[in-house]
Amino acid sequence: MAVIPTIEYETKLQERLDSPVIYKEVCLVKMTNSGIWRNPYLTDSTVGTGTRGTGYTSVAVATVDETVTINTYTYSAQHIDDADLAQKTFSDFMEIAGNMGTVLNEDMEAKMLAEHAQWTNFDNASIGGTAGNITVAVSNVKKIISSIKREIREAKGGKLLATNGGFIIWREADFELVELLASSEGFSTADDALNNGIKQGFKYLGIEHYSSTHHTAGHVFAGVKKAFAVGIVQSTFGKVKTIINPVVSSAQISGIGLETRVDHKFMAWNKMAPVLFDVLVA
Repeated sequence: MAVIPTIEYETKLQERLDSPVIYKEVCLVKMTNSGIWRNPYLTDSTVGTGTRGTGYTSVAVATVDETVTINTYTYSAQHIDDADLAQKTFSDFMEIAGNMGTVLNEDMEAKMLAEHAQWTNFDNASIGGTAGNITVAVSNVKKIISSIKREIREAKGGKLLATNGGFIIWREADFELVELLASSEGFSTADDALNNGIKQGFKYLGIEHYSSTHHTAGHVFAGVKKAFAVGIVQSTFGKVKTIINPVVSSAQISGIGLETRVDHKFMAWNKMAPVLFDVLVA
């Protein structure tokens, strides 16, 4: 039987999990071993008006303790028959580990984009049209971008936008339109887009632009970077369990099982939801 390079396997898996991915670019990632994730915050101060010689009314400082339970996980589990195991090389195990890390990252991206119910709706009325889903076109890409920035400022998120930056995760067809538009602009923007195309995180009109194939149909994600949070259990992240003679389809097999998981919870905290947008698209 081949020796399973467990330490090297975990190292390769962790390298792939730690590689730059969209959900880590746009989300605030919190590594924790607490089952209950807390986000306490103070209520806003109030302002009053008085006249000379009259009293004022004081308001008590209050703390709101938002909490959420980290109770979901995404996993990858595979098994290898003993005869196949005997023929596996070190590079085979590294390829398996890398692949598991890749599919976990892709699933985390899909899980993030499936959380659109937590965000603020942004539809055709938000860009000055009639209510309904937006048909994305070269002619309205700039309006979509500028309107998202306006909505962020109206939600009092202008300072956060200036500090963290903004983002839009387009569908691939929409991203193509952004590329076409950018390549038609004057001077350096067009030159760079024409020579190199546009890459993930391309900055245009003050917003970073990404694309994904993992959107829920009819939804695009946009907002302020690091406003959407994800809690990840640190102790299980990037760890691999090796199971001898695992049970597969209700029967025990002669071989090994490899299993890894990412325990997580995506959360739009109350004060951040107004600067996160579910862009409704046709």
